[in-house]
Amino acid sequence: MRNTSESSLWIQYWKQKPGARLRLFSFPYAGGSASIFHNWSERFPPEIEVCPVQLPGRENRLREPAFSRIQPLVDSLTSALLPYLDMPYAFFGHSMGSLISFEFARHLRRAGYGSGLVHLFVSGHRAPQIPDPDAPIYHLPDNDFIEGVRRLNGMPEAVLENKEFLDMILPLLRADFALCETYTCIDDKPLSCPITAFGGLQDDEAPRDTLAAWKEQTRGQFKLRCFPGDHFFLYKEQDKLLQCLVKDLLDL
Repeated sequence: MRNTSESSLWIQYWKQKPGARLRLFSFPYAGGSASIFHNWSERFPPEIEVCPVQLPGRENRLREPAFSRIQPLVDSLTSALLPYLDMPYAFFGHSMGSLISFEFARHLRRAGYGSGLVHLFVSGHRAPQIPDPDAPIYHLPDNDFIEGVRRLNGMPEAVLENKEFLDMILPLLRADFALCETYTCIDDKPLSCPITAFGGLQDDEAPRDTLAAWKEQTRGQFKLRCFPGDHFFLYKEQDKLLQCLVKDLLDL
């Protein structure tokens, strides 16, 4: 039986659809939350349920400490979301969400639960086997850290200019950046599901060649799709992005 109280924390904006045959779990970028995907459900056909994942430390989970390392987060995701993997499912993650969804997929496979994963969509992040070319910033003093986030284009400018909101989410930002900047990809066999990588043509943080390298992480089909825009192309190009997601999922 599902733990409904736990699901209400981890899954937000989820609308069950009678007759759905697939679930798409979506994971946010650093500092982001499930509300990024709040309108996705209505944009998908009845065959697909969208399940935005709400990580600790944000919105309705603001009082919970955010994870600063990826493995404990993946362990918690497994216990929380396993009851909802009872039909074929896919993952979508943007930036930090790409790393989380990728490691979650590998963890499920090692645990013997990965057979239901039908597609992995990664967005705005270099392939995991490519080391981060930038020095870590998560441990810097506040002003230096914020300037580093701005320089790396790691958050929407509107957030960085809202001092009151920024002060409130600074611990979350540090934890999310720590999660990404301490991440090391351990060699393992490629996933069997298809992978589609999305990117912005003007995104200096995830150039086209680093997105193309995701091909090494699958034994299935690989696609690379790039859109006009920078690291946050997923907002201005949302219509085209969702069209691609729907097409790939319905073609399964």
